[in-house]
Amino acid sequence: MECTRHITATVYVVDGDATALHEHPRLGIRVPPGGHVGRDELPHEAGLREVREETGLDPVLVDDTPEVDAPAGRTLPDPRHTMLYDINVHKDGSVGHQHVDLIYFASVDSRTIDPPVVADEAPADGWEWYTADELRASNVDADTTEFGVEAIEAVSAAE
Repeated sequence: MECTRHITATVYVVDGDATALHEHPRLGIRVPPGGHVGRDELPHEAGLREVREETGLDPVLVDDTPEVDAPAGRTLPDPRHTMLYDINVHKDGSVGHQHVDLIYFASVDSRTIDPPVVADEAPADGWEWYTADELRASNVDADTTEFGVEAIEAVSAAE
């Protein structure tokens, strides 16, 4: 059976000592902003777009990718992590759909979530800010907790 793979971009947004998560309506787990990379988008741009669409916040990517002098090219921000997630697992154990998720970190200057009205997006009151200690004490998935804590530390170190 064929497995379809899509490229997605996720951005852990950090203000001060906390990162924002919302409950994914279909998956029932808490996740940061993110979504599919459009056909004509660069991954980091898609992630930043998703943050603006889902939260109304204006993110600034935290990027320490070294520049490379290339006459016909430019350096793109390296994701902090690249993950492969099984999205559609069949009863026989085969996987029908996967996401190759490029994970970035960004700072924001507000905790006021005010997304534009978009169908299928979490409402403003569906978002919650988590400190590193709150993430560690929560029932948030282990990978989301690890990336959230790492994002808080990375943004703090970059400021």
